[in-house]
Amino acid sequence: MSTYDSNLSPPFDDLVQLTDMEVAVSDEQPIVNDSGRNTMETPDVTVVSPTDDPNHISKARGYVIVLILFLINLLNYMDRFTIAGVLKDIQLFYGISNSEDGLLQTSFISFYMIFSPIFGYLGDRFVRKYIMAGGILFWALVTFGGSFVPSKHFWGFIIMRGMVGVGEASYSTIAPTIIADLFSGGMRTRALMIFYFAIPVGSGLGYIVGSNVAEAFHAWQYALRVTPILGVISVVLIMVFLKEPVRGGSDGAHGLKNTSFLTDLKAILTNKSFMLSSLGFTCVAFTTGALALWGPIFMQDASTVVGNPTKASTVALIFGGITVVAGFIGVALGAESSRRYKLINPRADPLICAFGLLICTPFLFFALVLSGTQPAVTWVLIFLGEVALCLNWAIIADILLYVVIPTRRSAAEAVQILMSHLLGDAGSPFLIGVIADASAKRYDGGNDNPAIQFVTLQESLYITTFICVLGGAFFLACALFIVQDKTAAEQATKGIRVKADDETSDDEPIDIGDRVISDAQPIV
Repeated sequence: MSTYDSNLSPPFDDLVQLTDMEVAVSDEQPIVNDSGRNTMETPDVTVVSPTDDPNHISKARGYVIVLILFLINLLNYMDRFTIAGVLKDIQLFYGISNSEDGLLQTSFISFYMIFSPIFGYLGDRFVRKYIMAGGILFWALVTFGGSFVPSKHFWGFIIMRGMVGVGEASYSTIAPTIIADLFSGGMRTRALMIFYFAIPVGSGLGYIVGSNVAEAFHAWQYALRVTPILGVISVVLIMVFLKEPVRGGSDGAHGLKNTSFLTDLKAILTNKSFMLSSLGFTCVAFTTGALALWGPIFMQDASTVVGNPTKASTVALIFGGITVVAGFIGVALGAESSRRYKLINPRADPLICAFGLLICTPFLFFALVLSGTQPAVTWVLIFLGEVALCLNWAIIADILLYVVIPTRRSAAEAVQILMSHLLGDAGSPFLIGVIADASAKRYDGGNDNPAIQFVTLQESLYITTFICVLGGAFFLACALFIVQDKTAAEQATKGIRVKADDETSDDEPIDIGDRVISDAQPIV
């Protein structure tokens, strides 16, 4: 098995040292050892001192890897929200209702969450750069192909949008684990902050680029033909510049061997901090999914109600700009607050996440209340609500990465994606559309009238405020377990066997199979 260089020095501050990594993985071979698999729930570990590693990933290569992952994440979210920027045009082209509009996002998320566990399994066992490159190429092809579906075949368009989720699943389950293997501690938090800047920035660009490209070419289909070109370029960047770090290298482990997928799944599902933070993230996904699809069209109807009709491209530009700026501020504020607050409170991460959701609730509620009379004030409240909501993004990912051991992180990412989308944004856009359509039956003219559509969407969007409160409660519960779960993951990664209360004393070795070790020694 070949080796290659691996070394990173901290680019942001000199208080946090990155761990050097000895790489026992090649780009040509899967990382899995099926023979003689350890029956323990914790994989075999070899602990490596940074000074023992003669090979290093250069500092420049480390920066390039993070930049590439950021750009692809930006592209993913840009494509995902292009649809929202041209939703009115799609409605007219296919002649569909609000509930059918919601199916576009639901279809994408459904494919995304179904295929995530598959890529989670592969990502923990095989070379990650090849999995990502193949998935992104597939995503580019089906996105481009979807732009040619004729008006008589709306269900064909839904299926093509759903298949886009397959490609995104290959990336979203894997990319954060590569960052985790490059960085540790506060440096990891900052690297994740950079990576997750792509969510609000990409989402905002999706609104802006989608609507303005459609307007420039006088056809909404051209909005879906921009990102596939960039997707092909991303594949080239991955194959040329991305070098794979060893799993667990930044956490002081080397040569981790996988346990069975069922063992991994059992450990993940019984991890209290992971499950509670994932439920909190589900509430975030529910809210953002509903607002992302329906926000622009809702505010366009609101401007019509107050006697100031506004073009879809203008509303998309405002909504997109707010999303970019609020997201940038929110992600940065959340990550830096986490890094500093953790110095005095080890439960900082879930507490900040809870604060973000709870403070978002009143902003969102009053934005809906005032939207029909004070659109300018509504835009300000939307901005503040998005800042609060975006405090969570980088922190949620960081929680997962430090409460789950390295050989299970892709699987954990997949489980979190499955849970958060199944119960979150896979259904929330469709649910909002269904409630709005049902409410419209009380009025003459239905949702074809912008004033009626505004009222029905306003009523249905109130549900997001209750979901935010529920999410805050889940994160507060997570704070009760976060310290012990993080400690357990750190010990398991370094191969330290922790005794149960009924096991041998501190002075006696522990017998595990054909090996005898002390509970204070790493399993090597």
